[in-house]
Amino acid sequence: MSMNAVLIRADAALVDGAARGPTAVLAEDGEIVAVGDHAAVEADPRAAGARRIDWSGRALIPGTVNAHNHSFQSLLRGIGDDLPFLEWRERALYRYSPRLGPDEMITAALFAFGEMLLHGVTTVCDFFYINRQGNENAQAVIAAARRLGIRVVLARCFYDWDGAPAAYREDVPTAVRNFEELSRAHAGDPRHLVAVQPAPHSLHGASREMIEAGAGCARDAGTPWHIHLAEEKYQVEDALAHHGVRPLHAVDRMGLLDGSMVAVHGCWFDEGERALLAERGARLAYCPASNMFLGDGVTDVVDLRQRGVMVALGTDGGCSNSRVSVLDEMRSCALLQKVARTDGQAIAAEDCFAMGTELGGRVLGLPVGRIAPGFRADLVALDLADPSLWPAQALAKNAVYSLSARAISDVVVDGDLVVENRRLARIDLQEIQARVRALTGDWGDWS
Repeated sequence: MSMNAVLIRADAALVDGAARGPTAVLAEDGEIVAVGDHAAVEADPRAAGARRIDWSGRALIPGTVNAHNHSFQSLLRGIGDDLPFLEWRERALYRYSPRLGPDEMITAALFAFGEMLLHGVTTVCDFFYINRQGNENAQAVIAAARRLGIRVVLARCFYDWDGAPAAYREDVPTAVRNFEELSRAHAGDPRHLVAVQPAPHSLHGASREMIEAGAGCARDAGTPWHIHLAEEKYQVEDALAHHGVRPLHAVDRMGLLDGSMVAVHGCWFDEGERALLAERGARLAYCPASNMFLGDGVTDVVDLRQRGVMVALGTDGGCSNSRVSVLDEMRSCALLQKVARTDGQAIAAEDCFAMGTELGGRVLGLPVGRIAPGFRADLVALDLADPSLWPAQALAKNAVYSLSARAISDVVVDGDLVVENRRLARIDLQEIQARVRALTGDWGDWS
């Protein structure tokens, strides 16, 4: 029996998208080792002496996976809303973000990740690009994640477009050196609580040499790599002007399109690009609410899934969505696909739930998002007394279509309680609020 065993009992569960009755989960050292009815799991010899967590009156679901976020952008919520994309970028993003250093990054990450935990997010991929030619800011984000107890993928950006603020930019050797140093600092974590992956920003934000360097770092490290592609229509036009082909074909011409690539957004992929993404085995991080918020366009996720592409869900940054809930993204994904196709049966709730859980883990290359032996014990409790989950006959549908954040009562990451009775377990929310107020209180006065 492990000294770090935990047994969680709940009155119901969603396991592989199907509703179950009373269910127990046993984990050792943060890894699920048994799932079953209460009596069967209690009888497991490994349960002897395990810590007990009683989720009576609650349903147990896998923790959700936020496959694309920019944590610092939560500080910019409400600034630049309802503007065209390029104007939003200038007025909000480029105006405020270059001033942020390590202490501000801790505040931003505590804010963003703390709110995510309260919404049932247990893993977040933070696509991080305010690097200031070093790793202090990225390390600050990781430190904040550790304090809260959330699982984090730090997708360290490779960025050299001279139209962006200097705080974003590096030359290729510096980006490679910094990525390798950050990767080594967090390599070999058996609990997968911190992972570092390379992220060339985009076709416009990173030169060909920078994109090749990021993909090369991923190959050397054995990780996925991330890149924004075809988010806005102008990015297709830009790719045609500078590369002579559409965005995904431009990456393919570089010889970099394979199963390790995670495309982000893909709103303007045409049928040929969707077929190519599937053929090469590449993956997609889809951000439906952000795409709607900015008026970007509609990614044809139904077609991509039919072609076998692994699709995960992301919230994107807090200033290009205003929400950080992957459960919200599941609903947005379903509704947007249905209305885009004018077909109420275009996609099912269970498919969207999988994108926000198990498929999210697969896209990021992590054993998370599923309640099964061998996966990390990342779990969320839903209060069955909350009316958003009534009637009880359709738990899977209700979790996607009707669930209120009010119903999320407890969250476990790697076997440890990080949200208990709707409160962050490791930090007082008032401390985060005070930090955010102190940092942003005069932002409206900046010229």
